[in-house]
Amino acid sequence: MSRSPDFPAVLAYLQGFQNELSRAFEAFEPDARFRQDAWTREDGGYGDSRVLAGGQIFERAGVNLSHIRGDALPASASARRPELAGRSYEVAGVSVVTHPLNPHVPTSHCNLRFFIAREPGSAPVWWFGGGFDLTPFYPVMEDVTAWHRAARDACTPFGADVYPRYKQWCDEYFHLPHRNEARGVGGLFFDDLDEWPFEQCFDFAQRVGRAYLDAYRDIVSRRHESEWTERQRQFQLYRRGRYVEFNLVYDRGTLFGLQSRGRTESILMSMPPLAAWEYDWSPEPGSEEARLYETYLAPRDWI
Repeated sequence: MSRSPDFPAVLAYLQGFQNELSRAFEAFEPDARFRQDAWTREDGGYGDSRVLAGGQIFERAGVNLSHIRGDALPASASARRPELAGRSYEVAGVSVVTHPLNPHVPTSHCNLRFFIAREPGSAPVWWFGGGFDLTPFYPVMEDVTAWHRAARDACTPFGADVYPRYKQWCDEYFHLPHRNEARGVGGLFFDDLDEWPFEQCFDFAQRVGRAYLDAYRDIVSRRHESEWTERQRQFQLYRRGRYVEFNLVYDRGTLFGLQSRGRTESILMSMPPLAAWEYDWSPEPGSEEARLYETYLAPRDWI
C-alpha cells in the first residue's frame, strides 16, 4: 500500500547510513578517527559533518549529513523542473567522498538525497536523487567489474532498464567537457526519481547505499596494502586535479550548496587535501598511466 512521502523515515535512514559509513571507514584505520562537526543554519536546517584526515588508509574521508529548509528552490535544484522555481523546499542528504593515500586505492563518491518542494494549496512534489562513482588511478579490471556488478544488482529488482539507464546517466554526468574525458569509471547516477510509489523509490535509494558501501569496502580491502612509488603518488595528485575541476565547475551538489548559502566547509569537504596540475602533460606510451586513459576512461559495458 502506497503512502505519502515520509520525510522523517528518510531522515532516520540517512542518519543511520552516515553512522554505518563512519564505522566502516574507521575500521580500516589503526588510529585516525572522524572529527564530528555539528552545525545549524540560520535560514533553517542543520548538519553533521564528519571528516577523517591523515589516516594510514584515507588521506581524507568525509561523510556529511545535511537537513536544510528554504523559502525558494535554488536554480541548480530546479533546473530540470523550472515550474518548481520559487517553491519552499526541504532536503535531507548524505554525501560521501574518500581520498585514499595509496594510489592503488580508488577515490570514491556516493550521494543520496531526498527533496520535497511545497506550495500552498498544492500537493508536495518530492523526489530522490543520488548514486555512486569510482575514480581509480591505477585500475584493476576485477575491481571495476565488481563495482558495476554491484550497481547492476542494486537496480535489477526495479527493472531491466534501470541499470543501463542510470549507468549511462553517470557516464554523461561525470564527464569533463573542457578535457573531453571521464572523471573515472562511473557507476550510477539518478535524479528526480519519483516514477514509482514512495516506498519503492525509498527502497531503491537504500539499495544504492548498501551497494556502494559493500563494493567499496571490498576494493579497499583488496588494494590498501599494495606497494606504491613516488611516481604513482605524483600521478594520483595530477588526476586529483581533474576531480577538483569537475566539482568546482560542474557538480550540481556543490552548486546547490553554494547557491543555497550552505556551509562552505561542508560543501568543499569533497576536495582532496592535495592535488597537482602540470602544463600540457601526457603519459608515456605503454605506461601504467597511459593504460588508465586508453582502457578505463572511455565509457563501456564493464560487466
